[in-house]
Amino acid sequence: MKIEQLSNYDDNSIITADLVIVGGGPTGLTIAAQCAKAGRKVLIVESGLELENSEHSALNEVESVGQPQSEAQCRKRIEFHSPQARFWSQEVQPFGVRCRALGGSTHAWAGKSAPFSGIDFKARSWVPHSGWPVDREQIDPYILRAMEVLNLSPQEPPGRFDQEGLHSFYWQFARSRVDRLDVMRFGSEFMAQRLDNIDVVLDATVTHVGLSPDGSRFSDLEVASMDGKRARIEAGMCVLAASGIENARLLLVSNDVHFNGIGNQHDVVGRYLMDHPGARIGAIPTDQMAMLTKLFGFFGIHHHGRAHMFMHGLALTPEIQEREELLNAAVYFATERAPDDPWDALKRLLRRHSPDVGRDLRSVAAGSGLIVKGLGIRVLSDSRTPKALKDIVVNSAIRMSPNLVANEFQNQGVPHKLVGLRIEAISEQIPNPESRISLSSRKDRFGVPLAKVAWRINDAERQTLLRIAELSRKALTSAGLPAPILEDWARERRPEDIVIIDMAHTLGTTRMSADAKTGVVDENCRVHGVSNLYVAGGSVFPTSGHANPTLMILAFAIRLADHLNSNLAKV
Repeated sequence: MKIEQLSNYDDNSIITADLVIVGGGPTGLTIAAQCAKAGRKVLIVESGLELENSEHSALNEVESVGQPQSEAQCRKRIEFHSPQARFWSQEVQPFGVRCRALGGSTHAWAGKSAPFSGIDFKARSWVPHSGWPVDREQIDPYILRAMEVLNLSPQEPPGRFDQEGLHSFYWQFARSRVDRLDVMRFGSEFMAQRLDNIDVVLDATVTHVGLSPDGSRFSDLEVASMDGKRARIEAGMCVLAASGIENARLLLVSNDVHFNGIGNQHDVVGRYLMDHPGARIGAIPTDQMAMLTKLFGFFGIHHHGRAHMFMHGLALTPEIQEREELLNAAVYFATERAPDDPWDALKRLLRRHSPDVGRDLRSVAAGSGLIVKGLGIRVLSDSRTPKALKDIVVNSAIRMSPNLVANEFQNQGVPHKLVGLRIEAISEQIPNPESRISLSSRKDRFGVPLAKVAWRINDAERQTLLRIAELSRKALTSAGLPAPILEDWARERRPEDIVIIDMAHTLGTTRMSADAKTGVVDENCRVHGVSNLYVAGGSVFPTSGHANPTLMILAFAIRLADHLNSNLAKV
């Protein structure tokens, strides 16, 4: 493996490969690994460096003309996204969360993974533009392979909680093979493999995708570095794996052969933009949370000698979705930090950002026990602590106290003072052609138009979130469990007042369809009308389901890699 920055190449260099992949996120790196193991010469082009920085992160800027717009939505986005994404800001990314570095979005994710349901692939009369050109059963073998990549278990915990309209749903967390106390970060995982046949060019932002004069074949990429170096990359095949926003943007700006952009003869590129609308539906007070935390908290199981961690939630059954014409949706339970949490107070004091120094000093003093505990956990995470010891401690902890371990993963080893249990909902979204990515009149530092984002939240999502809030309360009380205190909008049935944010799961802008009139790529992810250009990632999804999409994205990435290997073998 060779990793080089574009600035180290001669200006106007020509770089060649069998296969070039645009984007060094989990999708691109997975395809590259699968193809390299089959003996293909692969080149990965990554706009960022090995780690994020502010300069490259500025290239993630978008212009937003859709949702979210209200002050409440913006505050909720900042509260939800900023703790995990170090260089993210609401001003630069008013929609979505992108990390421009090797490893992509896994620099900011929580590792949460789950497969889509069978109903997600079906054409449903109450969901316009639904239906995939492939069935869930066709994807099952690739889901198992993707689970192996993500260090996941194919077996779920045995416990079930089924009530009217709801059934148990489990998410699983992708654990790092490199850092035992972290979720999987694809950049470091990829670097640790040191695969042959792969070259990586960093600080190489693609500014144009070139086609043959007749538009039937991919020919080359134009790339640029931050210091002004330019190069051209030529390859027999190209895969765009640069995110749901960037895939569409690159196809639209590359409009020298086709006036409307590549694959856009029918004005489909950028349309059907989806995310997972998320909203808080209620809460459980601290004195009642123990029973629900035990039932809907975290579960550890062992599979093939490895410990795996699951989160238990509730999802709408296919029957109630069809009967009440609802979208697919789920709820999960998350702990709520106290306003006087000592670790948050200590961070404010150390950064000199405290609005009330006296109050924060009192919080730190009162919570000294939690701080001492956190310092002990930090010792375990130290690089000097032997990996074998970490394995023994972490695997044993997952088996005996999975809720504790989950909190350590999510809080980076820092124990927090808690005041209750939040109930959060996440919903599928209708594929709406008016929800879209287009090109802004504003341009980035390379002269490429920014993406203009018009994310549309539909009434169907609001009605689904309201209904799952009602069903969840009924299910808990019917089972003799503590009744949640629903949000005002849910108690008063005001779905128009739900504070909804995007969950940073950008999907659908280059959707898959057997018909070029209704999609950008075919069932093999090949751009309609271009024989050797492919698109990978969540942008090819025709519908969004409710599950965090990384597992399904990698299943389709592996399926695409098999297809590419087969085609490259014929060359």
